[in-house]
Amino acid sequence: MAKLTPKIILEGTRLTHKTDLAFALNQHPSIVGPRRYCYHSPLVSAEWCGFTPEPWGRGPINFEGPEEEARAMAVFDAWVRLIELQPHYSWIVDRFHLSARAFQLLERGHDVDFGAIEERLRALDVHLVLCKRRDGTWESAREERLLVSGNPSQYDDLEKFRREQELLRRLAGESTLHVLELDMTDGDIDGACLRVADWRASTGGLWPLWHAPA
Repeated sequence: MAKLTPKIILEGTRLTHKTDLAFALNQHPSIVGPRRYCYHSPLVSAEWCGFTPEPWGRGPINFEGPEEEARAMAVFDAWVRLIELQPHYSWIVDRFHLSARAFQLLERGHDVDFGAIEERLRALDVHLVLCKRRDGTWESAREERLLVSGNPSQYDDLEKFRREQELLRRLAGESTLHVLELDMTDGDIDGACLRVADWRASTGGLWPLWHAPA
């Protein structure tokens, strides 16, 4: 079989199962091939809050000020460069540049220019999956999450998630990448993996560009 080399960015607000889906895609045979033993497969996230020493601090998404913006853009550049240097491998990314744009627009009124980053992502055949949730289901999702959350206060304002979801849908619509809107309300992670795999196969995005089936 041809080598599987999908590059997938998962975007979405909280409570949309995007992180659950990221881990599942990173192990799913339809995405990364069959595995007879466990080995390293890269899964990165712009949600890592590595700019500050406290839990749930700042990072590439929720940076503050010009100095941290320069630092955040350096992080995005470094990750894209890493994929450029190793393009013939699978890469799963849990939140990336659209999440940064959405946060900065909603919280700071500032639109970050990711045009150059998107051009490089498109050249790498990176696909974007936007995880979303149906209206009327946010409350039940919050109750489920509060059973395991280490930071429950972040789920107090569900209207914030609704606003972010609508903004992410608009930003995804403006993206130059291949985009799949994926309704994750039912929490069917395996079914979602298969939908993503079928979509990526239909675009040739599971394989190196010159190995994609006709």
